[in-house]
Formats: sequence, structure tokens, C-alpha cells
Amino acid sequence: MTQTLTPRRPQPDGSAIDAMQALLADDLAAVESLLVARAASPVAMIPDMSGYIVSAGGKRLRPMVTLAAAHAAGGANTATHALATAVEYIHTATLLHDDVVDDSDLRRGKRAAKHLWGNSGSILVGDFLFARAFTLMVETGSLDILDILSHASTVIAEGEVRQLAAQGRLDLPTEDYLAIIEAKTAALFEAAARAGALSGGGESLADPLAAYGKNLGLAFQIVDDALDYGGTTAVIGKAVGDDFREGKLTMPVIIARRRGSEEEKAFWDRAMNVETQQESDLARAIHLIRATGAAEATVAEAKAYASLAKQTLNALPASAYRDMLDTLADFCVSRVS
Repeated sequence: MTQTLTPRRPQPDGSAIDAMQALLADDLAAVESLLVARAASPVAMIPDMSGYIVSAGGKRLRPMVTLAAAHAAGGANTATHALATAVEYIHTATLLHDDVVDDSDLRRGKRAAKHLWGNSGSILVGDFLFARAFTLMVETGSLDILDILSHASTVIAEGEVRQLAAQGRLDLPTEDYLAIIEAKTAALFEAAARAGALSGGGESLADPLAAYGKNLGLAFQIVDDALDYGGTTAVIGKAVGDDFREGKLTMPVIIARRRGSEEEKAFWDRAMNVETQQESDLARAIHLIRATGAAEATVAEAKAYASLAKQTLNALPASAYRDMLDTLADFCVSRVS
């Protein structure tokens, strides 16, 4: 299977996300070209698989954060484009690895790459994309940026391992859940924003932009976890209920179990064990999450982090890019409404 991959240029259609992509259209076009060029390899499986998942798109939120942070801090440049590409490669590599670990069927609305190329291929091509990301980081010529993203890559791996270790732990405290998603999701948003600021020459704005990225990432992941119990595949890009079927303790489940009766707690204890879970359990889980108010409480938590992200932007000078970052925080939580 040979995947012909051509750069994807965003086309605005009036929606919030497309308006943001339009503001960054030239920068994103440069990133798309790099995503294609740097996935080239004489080993056919590498461009085939990377082309398959990269061309599936996604919203390019992390590169957008990188680019907008750079513009808000002074201006994007070719180093910023390389950095934004590296960030997307890191994200894509983690998706390839996650689909093997989680045994996922869908990714970005398409069959997971592991179904076409196998588990080993997905892991190895993910490793290739990590390596490409580090090459791009070196090309920025900044040891600070290399340090930021290499540290984030370590934290992401630790977060995934922590989540694996917590699987089946039914008394998982909310603080531990937040620590997991801060590591596995928010760390890359934080690093993208901080490194973007540095590439734009705005060292004094790196801290507030990093805080923005961290809180945005937390809001984004909490919403994703809520959508697993009430969203659509088109929105989250994977099968609804995947987290439940994998026995992952996320905020909706933690809250619903805490608020439930003893009989409901017993249900959660059985249903979140993949060995005793039944086909009909997902429907009841969704019902209990709604009936206990856990869905609303989860969304409220996400909105609180989005609000924190927006507040940090007050440290930035007024610009269309600051406004875009503000809108992006609203977009992340609007996906659940």
C-alpha cells in the first residue's frame, strides 16, 4: 500500500477552527510541506504509514499553539516551522504507540495504522518520527528548545506508564488522574507554547505562554475524556467508549463512582475490570455518568482550566494571535457542547 502524500493547505469555511487556521495559513502550509518532506525514507513502510496518519489530518492544534505563541511573542520564522513540525511528529508518534498499547481500532476517524501494518510496524515508525522530531529540533539551533521538547518527550512517556500502572485502580484520586493527563497530554501543549515563544524571540513571555499551554492541554484532555462517554467518533477521532473498554479511570468515571450508591460502586468495580466487563455495561456507564451529574462536573472542570489558560494571556501584548489563543481555549471546551 503506497500512500501519496501532498501538503495540506487549510481552507477556511467560517468556523472557529478554520478562522484560526486561516490566520496561520502560510505558516501551516510550510509545516505541512515539512511533514511530507521529513517523512521521506527509502524504507517504503515509513512514508506509507506516516503518510497515512499525517494525511488523516487532525486539527494540528499543537503546531497551531507553537506558531501562534511565536507570533504573539514576536514573530514566527523558519525555525518556528521546524519546531511546529517536530511537535506534530512527537504527537503522531505517541498516537502510533498508543494505538498498539490500547489496541485501538480507529484513529482520526480511520482504521488504526496497526491494522494495516501491524503492531511492530506502528511502534518502529513511531520511533522514526520521534527521531525526525529531534533532528528538526537540532536544526532550530537552540539548546533551550531542544531541552524543552526532549524533557516533554520524557514526561509524556512517564505519563503513559503512570496511566498503565493506574489501570484497574478503582480508588484513583482526582489528583493522580490530573497528574497523569498533565504528563501525557498537557506537557506537549506546554512545551509547544514555551518553545514557540522562544523561537519568536519572546523570552519574557515564555512563562505565561507555557502556563497557557499547560492549562489548555488539561482542558483539552478532560473534554476528550468526557466525550468518550457522550461524544461522536467524528469529534474525537476514535471509537466512543474506548477508554471504558480499556478500563481507564478518567474524570467522568471517578466522579460518578464517588457519587454513586454502593450498588453503583459495585457496578463500576466490575465494569472497569476488562476481564469481567460485559457488552451492555457501556450503556449503563453512560447513564450513571449523566444521572450523577458527573458529565456536567467534568465539563465544568475543563472550563475552569480553559479559563485559567485565557487569564495567562493577559501578560501578552494585544494582537490577533493573542485573540486566536483565547479563541482556541474556547474551542477546546466547545467540543463537548
